Amino acid sequence: MAAKKTVRFGQEFRDFLSFVRRPTVAPRLPGRVAGSGWWQDWFAPLSLSRLLQWAALLWAINLLFLGPIAVAAAGAGGAQHRLDISNVPFLQALIWAPIVEELVFRYGLRNVGKALWLLPLTAVALLTGPSGMGVALLALALLLCWQPYMRRPPSAIKPLPWAWRQQYLRVFPWVVHLSCIAFAAVHLNNFSLNQMPYWLMPLLVLPQWLTGLVLAWLRVRRGIGASILLHGIFNGGPLLIVWIVLQSGVELAI
Repeated sequence: MAAKKTVRFGQEFRDFLSFVRRPTVAPRLPGRVAGSGWWQDWFAPLSLSRLLQWAALLWAINLLFLGPIAVAAAGAGGAQHRLDISNVPFLQALIWAPIVEELVFRYGLRNVGKALWLLPLTAVALLTGPSGMGVALLALALLLCWQPYMRRPPSAIKPLPWAWRQQYLRVFPWVVHLSCIAFAAVHLNNFSLNQMPYWLMPLLVLPQWLTGLVLAWLRVRRGIGASILLHGIFNGGPLLIVWIVLQSGVELAI
């Protein structure tokens, strides 16, 4: 039996930089095993330590570089973060946001046919929030994604016409970068912008833009399950610090 090929973090990082310069749908990263493409997309074997490496890289860049830029832009423009440090929505940040945001902004990158109906459904769920209706819409979206493959035998999914797929590949780099910009722009809702100049607003969400690029690369190279998991881990780092602070009884001023 052939030995399983491993990929060093440096190799993945170089592939990520190449992807940012020119996004492509192939090749997948080594490590996928034979079997259902749907199963691999959602539940591919992953190295938790590798996901933590990516999360740590994002935390470091955001803390040391992009975060201070965002803070300076907020101060210069008069924007204020909406986060109530004493009432942090932990479950929303750890579970709801990773799932619904990945389905909205990144699921369709490799499954554009399903995105035609999945995007409106999940976008409404995102706008509704983790209320009864939002949760029901998200559950419906997941069921519709999985249902054809849960049958025995799985239902055949008719692919898009070849000409459509060829056209999509031509515009794929634009789709990736526009999805990352849209992902970052949505997070402007985390701020009370007041009278902040429009040209300063992109600086507020530079951390989300970079994170979106990494998540888009991971979704394309590994699968939607991998990007959801990394998204949750990334959100979990700052939340862990907030939880520790709250448990210590230290008061923070935002």
